[in-house]
Amino acid sequence: MTVLLSIVLPVHGVERFLPRCLDSILGGPDDGRFELIAVDDLSPDRCGGILDEYAARDPRMRVLHLAENQGLGGAREAGLAEATGRYVWFVDSDDWLPEGSLDAITAELERELERERADAAPADILLTGFTHVYPDDSTEPNPWRHLLTGSPLVAGGTLREHPALLRAVMSVWNKVFRRDFLLGLGVAFGRGFYEDISVTYPALVAAGRMRYLDRSCYYYRRGRPGAITSTASPKHADAFAQYDAIFAFLDRHGMDAADPLRTLVFERTLKQALTVYDSPGLVPATMRKEFFRRTSEHFARHRPAGYRFPGGASGLQYRLAARGSRLAYDELRRGGRLPRELRRGARAVAPAVRRGVRSGARFTAYNAFRRLPLDEHLAVYAAYWHRGYGCNPAAIYEKAKELAPRIRGVWVVENRAQAAGLPAGVPYVILNTPAYLKAMATAKYFVNNVNFPHTMVKRPGTVHVQTQHGTPLKMMGMDLRDHPVAADGMDFDRLREAVGRWDYLVSPNPHTSEHFARAFPGRYEMLDTGYPRNDRLANTTPAEVAAMRERFGLPEGRTAVLYAPTHREGQGAFLPLDVEELARRLGPDFTLLVRAHYFLTGGPGDLVTGEDAAEIRDVSKHPIVEDLYLAADVLVTDYSSMMFDFAVLDRPLVVYAPDWEEYQEVRGVYFDLFAERPGAVTTDLEGLTRALLSGDSEPDSRARFRERFCPWDDGGAAERVVRRVFPADLA
Repeated sequence: MTVLLSIVLPVHGVERFLPRCLDSILGGPDDGRFELIAVDDLSPDRCGGILDEYAARDPRMRVLHLAENQGLGGAREAGLAEATGRYVWFVDSDDWLPEGSLDAITAELERELERERADAAPADILLTGFTHVYPDDSTEPNPWRHLLTGSPLVAGGTLREHPALLRAVMSVWNKVFRRDFLLGLGVAFGRGFYEDISVTYPALVAAGRMRYLDRSCYYYRRGRPGAITSTASPKHADAFAQYDAIFAFLDRHGMDAADPLRTLVFERTLKQALTVYDSPGLVPATMRKEFFRRTSEHFARHRPAGYRFPGGASGLQYRLAARGSRLAYDELRRGGRLPRELRRGARAVAPAVRRGVRSGARFTAYNAFRRLPLDEHLAVYAAYWHRGYGCNPAAIYEKAKELAPRIRGVWVVENRAQAAGLPAGVPYVILNTPAYLKAMATAKYFVNNVNFPHTMVKRPGTVHVQTQHGTPLKMMGMDLRDHPVAADGMDFDRLREAVGRWDYLVSPNPHTSEHFARAFPGRYEMLDTGYPRNDRLANTTPAEVAAMRERFGLPEGRTAVLYAPTHREGQGAFLPLDVEELARRLGPDFTLLVRAHYFLTGGPGDLVTGEDAAEIRDVSKHPIVEDLYLAADVLVTDYSSMMFDFAVLDRPLVVYAPDWEEYQEVRGVYFDLFAERPGAVTTDLEGLTRALLSGDSEPDSRARFRERFCPWDDGGAAERVVRRVFPADLA
């Protein structure tokens, strides 16, 4: 059978993510319609070995080991040269495919082949939908879907028929190319950053027919440390060589300088260059002058004949870029000189943002709001990358309402769905709205268990409280410099910048204070208070415990076991315990509450047992983990920081650690979990079963563990934080 689709997979330094990617591609049936060409671009970690292991098991996969690192563009070119399929798809190895994606795409390609057999032109490019996935496992549907749904490209069309396509993402991973068409363009992926645009722009311009498949066929990982969108590097200037290659292609193919499409391409590339320049932390300070000069040269070199500047904020920015007026441009971006519609002050900013001027206007609006005085009584709260209401920030918010009522708290959430999940009466703003920008620009206090976006600056007089969200067994922060797999390309310079904003760092115990001080070096004050979120556990009552057990339908006399493993680097889709077998061994007097880590693809899956086995419930999506702690009689975990929180309840705890030696080597740990155990520790299913059936087997170990890791958990941590952070506003 002729191969229909070749998937080209460049691989470098993604050991943590690679198995998930490969499983998503190779997990479907072997029907001979696709091949996978993986290119080991001299990866410094175990990626090469992982690829060889998969290829040995699956004949659909071939591995190329490059002798020299070629970069993403060069690796794609090497894979393309080996491809034999009618179509080719370039997939990034830190991303993955939703279930059924390959079947859906190959079905569409089969339809295109039927057209070709009927002497009709097949699609040169099949565009697909996709989903953004963030570090907290939250997702965002394709933000450009509205540009394509219902467009001529659904049935088949060209860029000239639907030029709005140029406003969508220009990456290659959501585009499947007819291989002969791509090879006939005479283009190549560039070297360095932004390597794909020297292919995508020419391909979109030249395609005689494009189709859009309105289905999410790709999970694209956003916010990963090491990604170019979060990395300070002089290589951002590589974009200018790619721009030159794009316009050289347009010249070779006779696209007149007055062609409207050429103007659209020009404005799209100019906007990208200015966005890179504007984004804090991307272009190094020593290069900013040179980068802006090259942007001005790009404008002069490729400006279409008769080009007319657009109106509004973009037009003003483009004029300053054309003149090379960097200082004036920077002053505009800082809010010193505003576009006419924004000049009347803060009241005019919100409508401009709502009109959809997007990131440029948001940046200008934010800087305009920064000219307003600080609101001395406003505190902005967030948790887990704006996922919702929880953890230490929620406990501090509640206690501040009681002890410092003059402080007005507002929560940042990512979208309206998350806002709907907030407790009744909790004020909120939605990310990137005018209300959010004003709050971030004017609040005096900021409380978060992760970092706020680096684009939000720290104004003089503001107070930033970093609470973190766990006691560390595994190494953190700067301590990961010697553990490249666990660090996964972490930008340590960006980390130092973030830590430099902190005024307070909340610590749950002396162990954490010791290691946080080294992992996050800075001038902040360490708050040795205990974790505010654990106050609920320390202050719980038998009535609250009974209510939680009733909520989860746990009858009296039934032993509830909460199983909550952490993730392993390189094993995203991985549950280290055979839960069904454990349920059979424990019997019907037990209930297993399974809480999979959010990196686990699709949760733990269907877990089914018989009548003589323990009941199994998937509680992975339950939003409040403290509810589960209170309902559970015993916790089973491995290396999760949940063990330190659960220990506050002084209930049995079992560590199931079958890969302890490997975990220590890959991730790095701060102490020997087997020597300083929170309870029973086992490495196999037999030992785990014995520990659970025996009941409270190691109370002495638990007592020593609590003495070391829970000395401040007396139920008053939130009050201690509030009294230190908001002393002037106490009632």
